[in-house]
Formats: sequence, structure tokens, C-alpha cells
Amino acid sequence: MARSRPPILSNGFLTVPQRIEALKRWLEDELAFSDYTLKPASTDASFRRYFRVAHGGASLIVMDAPPDKEDSAPYIRVARMFFDVGLNVPEIIDVDLEQGFLLLSDLGSRLYLDALNSGSADRLYGDALGALAAIQACAPAGAMLPDYDRTLLMNEMGLFRDWLVGRRLGIALNDAQSALLDGAFALLAANALGQPQVCVHRDYHSRNLMVAGQNNPGILDFQDAVIGPVTYDLVSLLRDCYISWPRARVEDWALGYQELALQSGILRHEDEDPEQFLRWFDLMGVQRHLKAAGIFARLNHRDGKPNYLADIPRTLGYVTEVTSRYAELAGLGEFIEQEVVARL
Repeated sequence: MARSRPPILSNGFLTVPQRIEALKRWLEDELAFSDYTLKPASTDASFRRYFRVAHGGASLIVMDAPPDKEDSAPYIRVARMFFDVGLNVPEIIDVDLEQGFLLLSDLGSRLYLDALNSGSADRLYGDALGALAAIQACAPAGAMLPDYDRTLLMNEMGLFRDWLVGRRLGIALNDAQSALLDGAFALLAANALGQPQVCVHRDYHSRNLMVAGQNNPGILDFQDAVIGPVTYDLVSLLRDCYISWPRARVEDWALGYQELALQSGILRHEDEDPEQFLRWFDLMGVQRHLKAAGIFARLNHRDGKPNYLADIPRTLGYVTEVTSRYAELAGLGEFIEQEVVARL
């Protein structure tokens, strides 16, 4: 007998236990699953959750993306675009957009983060950089990806000001400090917009890459893809908020990718200068890490996810290291060291 639909709250949305019941009903009544097991697979920094389903000798993944909080249409669009160019992304098997459920192929459970070490890094990053070149070359005309425009770049850096500096640390900025941040944010946005614009995954790092036996890596969490700066995903990968490497090694990987991008036609002859490329890379990292530090604070205060707070010191460490080498960002680095890092 088909189970009845779970009750709806007065605001029209399901509670978490009710969503699990609705998910089981979808599997059983709509997809005819029986004799299956359902276990949590992972969560992420959004409202999405993932479950691993064992059924008929196969392992599959169900994404639970509450439609009042997550729009799954971009995920589907980007997944199909990446899949069509041969990238190892989850294959979409079935979809119920009204309820916010997607049935996907399973890329396994071994994160890059768990596999990276001094001995494995060249091989794993080599695979990831090859896949990144495919991502950057894959967005066809009319792909309908949004632009990573100045408004979005500035809003992202505003998360650092609002959630980490203001909410987390309780710092009331004076006029000089506000002007300092405004000037630094404008410089960083201009750096991003002045780069060649390509398809950007936007969260390309060791917690969203899976170690795969074939067509490595498996690629997750790409639904926020945009058209944006060529170094954005590169710095996400090589100056990862969750694992760090010596600067010399990072620069070698970054310049190796520059060569690959030139050979692949992603970059043009006028983009050959390694100093210019490293400046793009360095300043792009400052923009991304300011955003990430703000997001980590927001995850704690707004979403009740405190575990990300431990990643803030590493994330801001990248910022202070880079700003110490660029005179125009020295004031930002001093502010972060003296007013922010000292209070963490």
C-alpha cells in the first residue's frame, strides 16, 4: 500500500523528518524501489543533503534539495553540460523538481582531501588540472551561465565585513577602516574582471573532488558555475581552505596550468607573462579567501554549523601572506593581522 504523504507545515514546507519520509515515498512509489537501504552520505554548506541508496546490487546517491531553499535547475543544467564534454560528474538518473529530489550515480566516498599527501599531490593535482582545463573550455555560446560580475564579487567580499568582522568579532569599523576595505575590495574586483573570462566551477577544491579509478577526478557541487576569471578555480584548488602547501610548490602548479591553458587555447599569446598570471592568481585568492572566511562565520551564526570556524585561520593566513608582498594591499593585510586574526 502506498504510504500517505507526510503532513505539511502551516508555512507550506516540510520538516527534516518529513522530508525523509517524502524521499522514501518517492523512491518506493514513484521509482518502485524495494528492499533498499538509505544512509546519510554527506551534507554541504548549503541546505542540500545527500543519501547513499543501496538497491539491486547498485549504489546510488539521492540529493535532497528543499525547493523552498535550493533551486536544482542550475545543478541539472551544469551537470549535463559537464557530462556531455566527458567530465566525471554524477549522471542524473531521475528528477522530481517539485519535491527537490534527484537520483544520481555514485562517484564513491574517497575525497581528494583524504588522499592528498606529499607523494600523491602531483598525480592528483595533475588530474584535477586536466579536468579544470576541460571545464574552462566547455561553456558553449548560449550556455546561460551567469556572469561573475562586479556586483557579485563585491557582495561576496562583503560577507567578510558583515559576518566575520561585524557579527563574529563585533568590530565596529571606523571611517578609515571602512575606506580601507572599500579600496581593497575595488582593487580585487578589478583584478578579477581584468582576467580572461571562462567557465568557473566556483567551488573546485579537495572536498568537492572524489578520487576515481577512471576519469579522475569525480567532480561535485558545481551548481553555482558562472562565467568568470580564469584563475578563480585554480586558486580554489591550489590554495584550498582545507589543506595548504608550500608557496613554491603552489606556484609551480599554477604556472604549469598556465602552460596547459596556453596550449589548450584557454589563454592567448598576450597572457603568457608568468608574473602577470601569478598576480592574477594571488589577488584572486585574496578575494576568494575573504569571501570564504565570511561564509565560514555565517555558517556558524546563521546556519548552526560551527565546524567551519576552525578553517578561518588557515584561510586568512593565505590573505596575510599574499598581501605582505603587494604594496597596494599592505593596509588590508595589517588590518586583518592586527584587528581580525588577533581576535579569533
